[in-house]
Amino acid sequence: MTSPQLEWTLQTLLEQLNEDELKSFKSLLRALPLEDVLQKAPWSEVEEADGKKLAEILIHTSSENWIRSATVTVLEEMNLTELCKMAKSEMLEAGQVQEIDNPQLGDAEEDSELAKPEAGQVQEIDNPQLGDAEEDSELEKPGEKEGRRNSVQKQSLVWKNTFWQGDIDSFHDDVIQRNQRFIPFLNPRTPRKLTPYTTPYTVVLHGPAGVGKTTLAKKCMLDWTDCNLSPTVRYAFYLSCKELSRMGPCSFAELISKDWPELQDDIPSILAQAQRILFVVDGLDELKVPPGALIQDICGDWEQQKPVPVLLGSLLKRKMLPKATLLVTTRPRALRDLQLLVQQPIYIRVEGFLEEDRRAYFLRHFGDEDQAMRAFELMRSNAALFQLGSAPAVCWIVCTTLKLQMEKGEDPAPTCLTSTGLFLRFLCSQFPQGAQLRGALRALSLLAAQGLWAQMSVLHGEDLESAGVQESDLRLFLDRNILRQDGVAKGCYSFIHLSFQQFLTALFYALEKEEEEDRDGHAWDIGDVQKLLSEEERLKNPDLIQVGHFLFGLANEKRVKELEATFGCQMSPEIKQELLRCKASLHANKPLSMTDLKEVLCCLYESQEEELAKVVVAPLKKISINLTNTSEMMHCSFSLKHCRDLEKVSLQLAKGVFLENYVDFEPDIEFERCTYVTLPSWAQQDLRSLRLWTDFCSLFSSNSNLKFLEVKQSFLSDSSVRILCDHITRSTCHLQKVEIKNVTPDTAYRDFCLAFIGKRTLTHLTLEGHIEWERTMLLLLCDLLRNHKCNLQYLRLGGHCATSEQWVDFFYVLKANQSLRHLHLSASVLLDEGAKLLYKTMTHPKHFLQMLSLENCRLTEASCKDLAAVLVVSQQLTNLCLAKNPIGDTGVKFLCEGLSYPECKLQALVLQQCSITKRGCRYLSEALQEACSLTNLDLSLNQIARGLWILCQALENPNCNLKHLRLKTYETNLEIKKLLEEVKEKNPKLTIDCNASGATAPACCDFFC
Repeated sequence: MTSPQLEWTLQTLLEQLNEDELKSFKSLLRALPLEDVLQKAPWSEVEEADGKKLAEILIHTSSENWIRSATVTVLEEMNLTELCKMAKSEMLEAGQVQEIDNPQLGDAEEDSELAKPEAGQVQEIDNPQLGDAEEDSELEKPGEKEGRRNSVQKQSLVWKNTFWQGDIDSFHDDVIQRNQRFIPFLNPRTPRKLTPYTTPYTVVLHGPAGVGKTTLAKKCMLDWTDCNLSPTVRYAFYLSCKELSRMGPCSFAELISKDWPELQDDIPSILAQAQRILFVVDGLDELKVPPGALIQDICGDWEQQKPVPVLLGSLLKRKMLPKATLLVTTRPRALRDLQLLVQQPIYIRVEGFLEEDRRAYFLRHFGDEDQAMRAFELMRSNAALFQLGSAPAVCWIVCTTLKLQMEKGEDPAPTCLTSTGLFLRFLCSQFPQGAQLRGALRALSLLAAQGLWAQMSVLHGEDLESAGVQESDLRLFLDRNILRQDGVAKGCYSFIHLSFQQFLTALFYALEKEEEEDRDGHAWDIGDVQKLLSEEERLKNPDLIQVGHFLFGLANEKRVKELEATFGCQMSPEIKQELLRCKASLHANKPLSMTDLKEVLCCLYESQEEELAKVVVAPLKKISINLTNTSEMMHCSFSLKHCRDLEKVSLQLAKGVFLENYVDFEPDIEFERCTYVTLPSWAQQDLRSLRLWTDFCSLFSSNSNLKFLEVKQSFLSDSSVRILCDHITRSTCHLQKVEIKNVTPDTAYRDFCLAFIGKRTLTHLTLEGHIEWERTMLLLLCDLLRNHKCNLQYLRLGGHCATSEQWVDFFYVLKANQSLRHLHLSASVLLDEGAKLLYKTMTHPKHFLQMLSLENCRLTEASCKDLAAVLVVSQQLTNLCLAKNPIGDTGVKFLCEGLSYPECKLQALVLQQCSITKRGCRYLSEALQEACSLTNLDLSLNQIARGLWILCQALENPNCNLKHLRLKTYETNLEIKKLLEEVKEKNPKLTIDCNASGATAPACCDFFC
């Protein structure tokens, strides 16, 4: 089993665990002897991971043998018998299976159906039906009197048309078995006895459109009724939600026998053996019902007349035929509603073509390896298009389009920049230029829009009639596989893939309306552009989101000309202005959220219209973006370079964008001698990511208004850090404020320090996270502060663990630096010994520090005695934060001794969570009444409720200069509130903040900044 296969297997197992079980799994896993890489990985990442993410972490940090053994061991300890059996059969045994050198990989499109093929006919790859047997598959009548068994077509006849050349049976096995082996009721190695207390299996196959869920479900029907696999007679019924959504009220018996009226007499005897029945509920997401309709009025009487949704809800809820086995297919959007219905479901994600499947498909389609790999790499360079390629239909579209371009000697690279460009080129390549098919294209796009707004993938004859479309209008598109007609129900049509239906829907909006369209009486339930792009409609119908992207793509002038030349149609002249109005309204009244910003940038990239991008992004001054893949990086690079007024960028990069530091590879690989094609796949992916990252980073060296960069919670790599630093060091980069927080690898901080040395524009620098405070890092930081070009005024270091000798060197450099005014050493292991070295520096007459934060530096009361001397001597220090240090009342006493001196200039003091009690309040009260310089005091999260009475005596004293007091005690009562209100009345210039704590509170060191 290769790593991708093992990861897929592990993901499938872990996704069966509920939240509590997953927590137990992680806890038991941690108790095992962990391998080195996993042992060093941050366990917080493991604790936050869901099933899929946990599988990724284990794959990248542990050996395959350890994963197999550990998974089985933990599942056994958790007493999860069924999953343990599955793990043993699929992981332990699979580890002994020899890999197939040239597998016949792939899945059929979702809507593929089992069908009777014409004798011996296999369609060649040049004219594929995309692996789809037609929707009109003719399952033999279940329960016929000769043995009452489904006489369904055997495995080798499942596909009516195939897009593969070669051995159909072996290809079919490879496609199906990858998913089917996890379906327990078909797996002989995971037997389960049905008892009165056992719930029969409910298996849910979920995944995006076109990845083979229906094909897999129908293959399961074949195996369920196979005489060789079961000694007893078994029955299977196929319930298509696409068709059932159009049916009126009926009984459950009528529902399952509607296509075979001759079975009416057999239905009672079949239903009486429910434990032998498999019901396939296909396409639950296409059942058009209001929310909650499936759980209302459920019944168990299969002869009672009910609406179809009620009957299906009763079946899924196991009120109807509770002993039957259920297999449900759905797209992800219906999973939440399904969870309210089914009991103890087993979820299996159907992923369609994996990367190796897509590569194999391209090689088969092109024949020429060089052409195939070039086309494959072009598709992979567009992450959005590559993701769509998990559907075989999309792979066929890409291959067909690029192969035709290569045969004509054209460069296919521009075509793959966007999905719109690819789909438009495919559509135009199917017809000669000047074909004058304006009416036919308009009819097709109208049907696409009508179906998408109604959330239908299958259109019937009445849908054509309501839209005023004739069947003759569609013939050209049927002949070219853009539209497909059901072989049995001749009046039913479906599009080649959901994504192409979305493209055609966008075309409906982009095409200029014909005059007669405004006069006809057809009722179209299709929203306008504003409704299409509205958040409300997209929440109700997520398929509209991609339509908006395609619509922006069709605003491109070159594409408009290509479409007009081929079909003779005119594009709407108002559409670009309408798109501008809709997107401009997003940030008219409020800042763009991260989700909205990603949506805007994606749409602008899809358009490839730079003038359009300039207009839309012009108002942006601050952005916050979380880059999770290379597509988002491309989108940012395309538009943000036109954002001339941009001042601040807050950036996050998810794990997986860069792979260099997170993938194991053979140490003896000499990359200098490798060509691009011979590099490992992860290295090829990394090279693409780094090229895009270089383009993105040019933003920082080309925009003179960009002053603030924040990089946080990011998984970088050595190469990506060097690229960013290269742009930071350029003279055209004018960054003034840089914050680097919690990034990996740890060595990144060292590279950033090197980049900042001599950076004259830099005034604020924050470095927080797990920083390797080794000698090189220390020397670089000292060089930064010592450099004659250094204008740094604010330095914040967090998460440091340095030795006393290292602190000596650092604090010595502070004496020579004349620009630094604010120093924050938060969450650093400073200790009293290190603090004493700092205080010695601050007593130097040339020190210029005005604000000092030593939050959570493990200081004690002893440190405060030395600090008190600094308060007396220093003429510069005005703000001091000692939050989260257990200095106690004695420490407060020492500080108050320093505050009592007239030479003390301290104005703001933060003592949040410092173990202060009533006695400490007495010392503070005395100091405040002596007219000390303090104007701001934070005593939050200390046990001082009883000390408030003492403190309030000082607050009422006219000698008290305090203007702002922050309190948040663990003890609150009406008496305390009354006391504080009286203080406010007597001292109106004083502000008392009693709620400044928790998630909404500002950081304690920001109290005085």
